[in-house]
Amino acid sequence: AILNKTGLFEYLAIRSAQLGKARPGRILILLSLVTAFLSAFLDNVTTVILMVPVTFLIADALNVSPLPFLLAQVMASNIGGAATLIGDPPNILIGSAASLSFTDFVLNLTPVVLLALPLVLGFFYVAFRRELRAGEDAKETIGKLDARGAIRDRILLRKSLIVLGVVILGFFLHGALHLEAATIALFGAAALMLYARSDVEEVLREVEWPTLLFFVGLFVLVGGLEVTGFVGRIAEFLIGASDSPAVTAMLVMWGSAIASGIVDNIPFTATMIPVVQELAQAEGLSEAEVRPLWWALAIGADFGGNFTLIGASANVVVAGMSERAGKKISFLRFMAYGIPVTLLSLVVATPYLLLRYYW
Repeated sequence: AILNKTGLFEYLAIRSAQLGKARPGRILILLSLVTAFLSAFLDNVTTVILMVPVTFLIADALNVSPLPFLLAQVMASNIGGAATLIGDPPNILIGSAASLSFTDFVLNLTPVVLLALPLVLGFFYVAFRRELRAGEDAKETIGKLDARGAIRDRILLRKSLIVLGVVILGFFLHGALHLEAATIALFGAAALMLYARSDVEEVLREVEWPTLLFFVGLFVLVGGLEVTGFVGRIAEFLIGASDSPAVTAMLVMWGSAIASGIVDNIPFTATMIPVVQELAQAEGLSEAEVRPLWWALAIGADFGGNFTLIGASANVVVAGMSERAGKKISFLRFMAYGIPVTLLSLVVATPYLLLRYYW
C-alpha cells in the first residue's frame, strides 16, 4: 500500500512501453516480465492490481485492445509468483506446512519458472501478433508519457526500497535467524510505517481483511475434511496408484494443475497438504524424500492457476477490473489461452522434476 503511493509501478510500466518502442508485441513481453518479477517478491494479486490500470493507459496510447496484455500479464504473474515462498498463496501454505524456507523455494522452483516463462511469453507473442498492431501515432504518444513524472514521492520511494531490500534479505536468511517469513514481513511493514510516518488507520484500511478471513475459514474446512477421512482416502488412492515415487510425483503435479483450474488453487492446496503429509507417513518417507512431492504440489497448483478463469485469485481480480473498464474477459476466452499456457508450463516442469529429483 505504501509502495503504491510512490508511483514506482507506473514508472516501471511506462519505461517498459518506451523500451518497447511502441511495438505492442515487445511491450506485451516487457510488461509481462515486469509483472512476473514483481509477483515473485510481492504477491500476484497485489501486483496485478497495481499493474492493470497502467496497462489500460498504455493500450489506449497504442490504440490496441488491452485484453492480450491483461491475459499475458496475469498468467505471467501466476508463473512468476511460483518462484518464491511469498509469490503465490499456495507456496505460502506449503512453505508453512512443510517448514520450507524462502531459499528452498528459490533454489528449487525459480529454475523451472525461468524455463517456463520464455515459452509462455513466446506463445502469447505468436498468438496475438495479428491483434497487436499499433496506430501510426503510437510511438509519439508513448514517447510523450513522462516516466520520471510518474514518481510521486521520491523520498518515500527510497525509504520503501531500502525496507523492501532488507525484508527480501531477511527472507533469504529467515532459516538461519530462526524466524518465520511472516514475522519478517510484519517487522518490515511496521518499520516502513514508522519510517514513512504513514497513517496507521489508512494502511490498515487497505489490508485485504476478507482474504485473511477466507484463509481462517479455509483452514477450518480442511480440518473437517481430515476428521471425516476424506484426506486419508485421497492418500490411499495415490499410494495404490503406483509403486514408483516418480509416478506419484507426476500424479500430484498434473492432478493438482487440473484440479486447481476447477476449484481455485488456494483451497485445493490447503486440501492437498494433509494428503501429502499422510502419504509421507504411510510410505515412511524421510524429509528429503517427501520434498519432491511438495515441489510437485507447488508447481501443479501455481501453474494450474492459469488453467481457467477461476484457477487463481489474480485471474478473478483482473477479470473484474477489466469488466469494470468495459472490456470483458469471458470464461471461454480465458480458457482458450489458459489451457495451452498450462500445458506448456507442465511439459517443461515434467522433465525438470524427473531429472532433478528422480533420475
